[in-house]
This record gives sequence, structure tokens and C-alpha cells, in this order.
Amino acid sequence: MTAHPDSDSDLASAPHPGPSHRPAAWRAWLRPTAMGAPIVILLLVMLIYPVGQLLMLSVNNGNGFSLVEYRRLFASSVYVEVLLITLKVSLWTTFFSVLTGYPIAYLISSLTRERKNRLLFWVLLSFWTSFLVRTFAWVVLLGRNGVINSLLMHLGIIDQPLNLLYNFWSVIVGMVHALMPLAVLTMLSVMENIDRRLPSAAATLGARPGTVFWKVYFPLSLPGVAAGALMVFVTAIGFFITPTLLGGRHQTMITQLIIDQVMQAMNWGFAGAISVLLLAVVLVVFLVYDRMVGLSTMAGGASTAAASRKPGGWSRKLGDTILTLLGNATDLVIGILPKRRRRAANGESVGLRVVVVLLLVFLSAPAFLMIPLSFDSASGLAWPPHGFSLQWYRQMFDSPLWMQAITRSMLIGVGTGVLSMLIGTPAAFLMVRGGMRGKAAMLAFVLAPIVVPRMIVAVGVFYFFAKIGLVGSSLGLVLAHTMVAVPYVVITMMAVLRNYDTRLDLAAQSMGARPWATLRRVTFPILGAGLMSSFLFAFATSFDELTIALFTSGGLSTTLPKQFWDEITMQISPVIAAVSTCLFAFIAVLIWTADRFRRRSLAS
Repeated sequence: MTAHPDSDSDLASAPHPGPSHRPAAWRAWLRPTAMGAPIVILLLVMLIYPVGQLLMLSVNNGNGFSLVEYRRLFASSVYVEVLLITLKVSLWTTFFSVLTGYPIAYLISSLTRERKNRLLFWVLLSFWTSFLVRTFAWVVLLGRNGVINSLLMHLGIIDQPLNLLYNFWSVIVGMVHALMPLAVLTMLSVMENIDRRLPSAAATLGARPGTVFWKVYFPLSLPGVAAGALMVFVTAIGFFITPTLLGGRHQTMITQLIIDQVMQAMNWGFAGAISVLLLAVVLVVFLVYDRMVGLSTMAGGASTAAASRKPGGWSRKLGDTILTLLGNATDLVIGILPKRRRRAANGESVGLRVVVVLLLVFLSAPAFLMIPLSFDSASGLAWPPHGFSLQWYRQMFDSPLWMQAITRSMLIGVGTGVLSMLIGTPAAFLMVRGGMRGKAAMLAFVLAPIVVPRMIVAVGVFYFFAKIGLVGSSLGLVLAHTMVAVPYVVITMMAVLRNYDTRLDLAAQSMGARPWATLRRVTFPILGAGLMSSFLFAFATSFDELTIALFTSGGLSTTLPKQFWDEITMQISPVIAAVSTCLFAFIAVLIWTADRFRRRSLAS
């Protein structure tokens, strides 16, 4: 054969994985791996492995595979009844939280930025105020010598105090008060993206106000309603603070059984079996939700499940008929109103604003109630307060237990905020700007600490820490709190990055700036406000975390929520009102500061 004279040059010019191409390919693979690896490792070590170990304990009693714990679980009707009570409380809480949260989210989404920020501040303040503070406030409100009974007796409506505590409805009121802000914020994220021109167009074509709302706006907001209901239900089913403090023995939740099995009986296998049952219920709810609505709605996307149905399906026709009847009924009510109120109903209803204000008072008033009680000169927590005194604040500051708990919570909160920001920010960059595949799966993995009931996470982490000697250590608490807080950092930074003008980076690079120099001198200075906001949210999450601290804090030097819990369950003292007031003021400052940084980032 005769060799072609150009064959060597052709081979040399042909693309092949030579040394010059390897570094570029290596860098393209290394960068996304380095950005995503920290959060993946954190969740694998601190969530997947501990929870997996806990679940395995339910089928492994030390002598091999066994289902004895599950037979015990279903052999007694007590545990089934507790599960039914848990579902009942969770469903009622979800219904009322969404029902009362919808008007707030609807009004906030329709306001201008300044007015929106004012109302949103009160929702965020309630959202981040400690569950313990709010639940303790309801103990004072509903107690035999509390505000409601004192007021009713003063007005002469009743002759003796009513038993308002330790029943089903006191639990529901406390749970709705605790979880309504979560429903509002979840629905608001969807409502803010609804094109307001669509209802206006329907009104221009002659549709009446009630028909416009029920036939146009409400269907567009349904993904937010479904997502809010799902988040509230999943949170409620793993709740234990409110049922323990406001409920009686007939309102025992399934998470309280897990606490008893771990803290008192040390029966890890049975605790694992109960955890499997709880997790199975949550997964079934998610599967039903995905089947009926579609998980894409969690991120504000379209309802893929609904879109796949045939237009003429019976469920669609039934839904359309119900919405038509609701629209006609609303229009009939509006038609009865005087002309002035009728004109208001076509715009921003005065009645809607009154309802929203009353609901915001319901959210905020219980925590404000702690302020006058913290200055009461009497030794009880009766209403109204008697005199003025700073003795309870002095007792708080003079107490080594309280001051050590505050100091430790502050240090752990700062460590959690910094570590969450260092781990969550690269992951947010990767999911917003990276060209990686499977972003939806990655986001679902990142949000797993929010989805998995916190009690299961706490018990799994406790078992894991007991094996490696981290129970009671500050390092263990920082790692566990970071695992819980990092999803909030990722969500916050993803929202900031989506609003960031990438042309600024391109302009810097066109002027010769290298990627690291562009990141350091252009990107991070502009995103600084968003980074600080995400740090504050992670700090607040850690500062209020009780469930994990209940198991893993250990020793006398505990965290502030754990110390608060111990004081409430052992005795009722006005010192708790002083601590509640300080916590409420501290969270208000955090929310205000985070809002300042958020506004600065939007203005940049």
C-alpha cells in the first residue's frame, strides 16, 4: 500500500483526547463536582445514613431479620388510635391553616412593594418566632387564670373559669397558629407569579367579580394551595411541642410515642418501627399529591398531573360546576351590598383588609402578650399583671443555666450560619447557573431535610452520634443544625441568583478579569446582601431548633430551646415570660435586618 503524504498531518489535526484536551475536560468535570459534593456528603452522612440506620433497627433485633416490632405495633389498638388521632389533628390543622392563610397571601400578592413588605414582616415575624414562645403564650391565654377566662369573668359572661386547655380544639388552635405562616409563605410564592392581567381581561369581557375570582384567579392559585397544604400536613404530622403543652392524654401524637420509646424505654427497634410508619404515611401523601397535582407545583410550576387528564373528564366537569356555583353565589352576595361597598368589592375589598388584619393580630398577639407579663411584679402568670418589676429579667441574667444556654445557642447558631452558607451557596450556584443534568432530582435531595419529619431525623442523628461520641458536643449540634438549615440557604440564594444580572459578570470577563477575580470583585459584592440574608435565616433556624437538641444536646450546658422546654415542662415561672420577650425582640431584629439586606440585594 502507498501511504498518503498528508496522513500524518491529518492524524495530528484530528480531535482526540490528547494532553491539551484533558485539562479542560478535567476542569469541566471538577468544578460542578466540587460545588455539589459538600452538600451531598453532608446529607448522606447526617440524614440518609442516620435515618437509614434507625429504620433498619426496626427489622433487626440483633439476631437477624425480624418483624416482631411491627407485630407489636399493630397488635394493640392503642398505637392505631394514636395514628388516627395524629392524622385527624394534622388534617384539621392543614384545613384551617390553608383556609385562613389564603386571604393573607392573596392580599399581600396584590399590594405594592412597600405595603407588601409591611404585611410580610408580620408573617415572617410569626414564622420565625419560636414555637415554644407561641405555644407557651397559648397556655397563658387559655389557662384558668388566663386572659380569656379573666376577660369573660370581668364582663360577667361566665361565673367560673372554663376548661379551655388540654383538649382537642386547644391543640388545633395552637397548631394552626404555629403553621399558618408556613401556609401563607408557600401560597404566596405561587400567587406572586400569577399574571394579574388575566383577571382584568375577564372583567373587561363582562365577567362579574365573583366569577372572575373563582373561575380565573382561584384555579391559577391552586398549585400554591396544594403545595401549602402539603407542607403544613407534613410538618403537622411530625409535631410534638403543641400537643404536649396544650393537649391531654386523648390528643397524644405519634411523635410523642417515639420520644417515650427513646428517652424512657430505650427501645430503638420499636422507635424505628413507629418511625417507619410515620415516614410511610408521609410518602403516601407525597405519592397521592404527585398523582393528583404533580410535584412540579412545589416550585411554582404547572400542574403536570392535571394537564395530562382529558379535558372532558368527570372530575374536571365537577370542579368547573362547583367553581361556577361559588362564583354565582359570590356575585349574588356582592349584588346585595350597597353601591359603595360594591365598588370596593371590584377592587381591593375593605372587608378583605379587615379580615387580614384580624388574622395578623391572631398571629402576633400571643407573643406580644408575653411582654407585659414579663414585667409583672407578682409571682404568678395571671392576667392582668400587677405592678411593674424587672426581677424576672434579673433572675434570667443571674441564672448560670439560662446564660450558658443563650451563649451556647448563639455560638452554635453562628457556626451553623457560616457552615450552611459555605455549603449551600455553591449548591445554589450549581443549580441556577450550572449545566448539570437532573436538577429537579438534586433539588428534591437538597430539600429532603424539610420533607422528612424532624422527629425521625432527630432520633436517627441521636443514634448515630451515640455511636461516634458526638452526643452533647457543640460540633455535633452544628453539623446536625447545618443539615436542617442548608435547604433554606439554597432556596434563598437560588432566588437571589435568578434575579442577578449575569451581564455584569460577562462585562468584567470581557475586560480581562479571570473567573475567580470576577467572582470576588463583582459577583460576591453584589450578592453580599443575599448572602447575609441566607446566613440570618440559617442562624434563626438553628437558634430555634428544639427537636434535635432535645436528644443530642446532653449535659447541663444545653441550648436555649432545650432549656426553655425543660422549664415549661417542670414549672411555670414568669422568668419564662422574660425569656420569651427577649427571644421575640431578638427574632424581630433578625427579620428586620434580613429584610434590609434583601431590599439592598434587589436594588443592586
